[in-house]
Order: sequence, then C-alpha cells, then structure tokens
Amino acid sequence: MAKKIAAKALQLGRTVPTPETPAKAQLDTVPNPHPDTNYLARFTAPEFTTLCKITGQPDFAHLVIDYAPAAWLVESKSLKLYLTSFRNHGAFHEGCTIDVAKKIMETVQPHWLRIGGYWYPRGGIPIDVFWQSGPPPHGLWLPNQGVPSYRGRG
Repeated sequence: MAKKIAAKALQLGRTVPTPETPAKAQLDTVPNPHPDTNYLARFTAPEFTTLCKITGQPDFAHLVIDYAPAAWLVESKSLKLYLTSFRNHGAFHEGCTIDVAKKIMETVQPHWLRIGGYWYPRGGIPIDVFWQSGPPPHGLWLPNQGVPSYRGRG
C-alpha cells in the first residue's frame, strides 16, 4: 500500500506559498475512489519551467504525466505547487523530467507511470526525455501524449 503523508495537512483548500525548491515541496495524496479499476489518469503541464544548471537561463517544457493509480491519487494542487518549485531550480532537462517521475512513484506508488518531457530548444536543439516504470498493465488504454515532434511547437 502506498505511503500517505499523514503528518502534514493537505494543501488543498488553503493558501500555501510556492515551495522554494523541489526538495521542500509536499506532494499530497488522496484516496483513489476506484482502486479496483484499471484506468489511466493524465496531467499535462504545457508551461513547465526551470533553470539551466550551468547558465541559469530559463528552460521550458511541455510535460505529460500518465499514471495508472493504485490506492492513492496525486492531488492536483500539490502537483502544481511541486512543478512550480522548479522555476528557480537549476537542473538539466533529463534530471527534471526523471525527478518528477520518481517523486510521483515514491509518493503515490501507482501500478504504472510514464512521463514525456518535451523540452523547447536551447542552442537550436530540443531535448525530449521519456521514461516509464515498466510495461503498462494489461488492457490499459494508452492514448497518444498529443505533443508532436519539435517543428516550432506552440
């Protein structure tokens, strides 16, 4: 069974400051109302931002997070706050994308998760990062993530 943050109250329904860093961000869980049903939940963050670890220049990505929930769901306000905490965080594209996936895996322990990090180009080269936790559960509907290969995304 997934770990639930028991010591801290949910951020939902109250004013909460943006976390200073991803490490200080709290990702909340809520009970899955259909833990016996095999389904996919999707979060799309088309305006994800972070800073280049070397230059400090801003980097932008379109993240698509698909997961098959088990006992817990990711609470969306806490996910927004967690993703926003990357805005002043220096990291490489690969690091940010995989950090988001690992945080969700650790916190929610879904049956399955995949993430697509579609990064906008810096220096003329887009860097897209993809990861999944393993084979998807049998019978799970996996729609296309809907983000085309880079051709001037917008």
